[in-house]
Amino acid sequence: MRIGIDLGGTKTEVVALDEAGGEAFRHRIPSPRGDYVATLAAIASLVGLAEARCGPASSIGIGIPGSLSPHTGLVRNANSTWLNGRPLGADLARALGRPVAIANDANCFALSEATDGAAAGMGVVFGVILGTGVGGGIVVRGQLLEGANGIAGEWGHNPLPGPFAQGELPGPQCWCGRRGCIETWLSGPALAADHARAAGNPPPDCDASAVVAAMRAGDPRAAASFERYCDRLARALAGAINLLDPDAIVLGGGLSRVDELYAEVPRRLPPLVFADRAHTPLLRARHGDSSGVRGAARLVAPQA
Repeated sequence: MRIGIDLGGTKTEVVALDEAGGEAFRHRIPSPRGDYVATLAAIASLVGLAEARCGPASSIGIGIPGSLSPHTGLVRNANSTWLNGRPLGADLARALGRPVAIANDANCFALSEATDGAAAGMGVVFGVILGTGVGGGIVVRGQLLEGANGIAGEWGHNPLPGPFAQGELPGPQCWCGRRGCIETWLSGPALAADHARAAGNPPPDCDASAVVAAMRAGDPRAAASFERYCDRLARALAGAINLLDPDAIVLGGGLSRVDELYAEVPRRLPPLVFADRAHTPLLRARHGDSSGVRGAARLVAPQA
């Protein structure tokens, strides 16, 4: 049995997978926001609960909204800021009495979808999260690609590729300190913010789902906002295709549920991809919101 933990900003979830990849147990609790010690205790309690129900685990993997530096072992770049600068891996190994594997949540998503999800059996898979933030993960022949600096797949913090439309430069401010990151254009809040800038006076509760609903209802301003979003997503994905040439791209996160993306974005790719034909499938995640925690369960802890 494998145990996976998805440590999110609002909820923390555990899953136990049996040898066939079936879910033997699943449970979630609110994340102890702002409290590192309570976070360690919460993870330990979820592991204990899963093992009480299913027996001892052969491995434990944790997906986090950031990553461990391979140079220091400390968490960095987590929007759950109470994790940053902490030796999460060492502290969890001490609390649980065994080594644990830790990876970025987008990496876990990609690993899940490449193993038994929408891209199962494909050689090179690029997994993309389009949610509150934008992330990415790369799996090559079933193995997660982490990179020398532990940032492989960090697609969301590259600049949006050109050719630039009016008003796209220098781009919105990103939490990472740069401007114009892909995340500032393609996250759910970014779609809503772009619509607000263009529409001038949207409803105060307008979010990405409201923009999509208005587009489907025939609102011309929302349709224009969605058109810009599709154009930007195609430009950003074309850059990834030119670099990785993956066998498939799998979308996850809230915006991955927008059906129109799977027709609109692929038709924009051919003139942007440096090939005679662009046949990279754009797939919806098979496991949906469960991909992250399922991928965490498939991580392999480093040996002592």
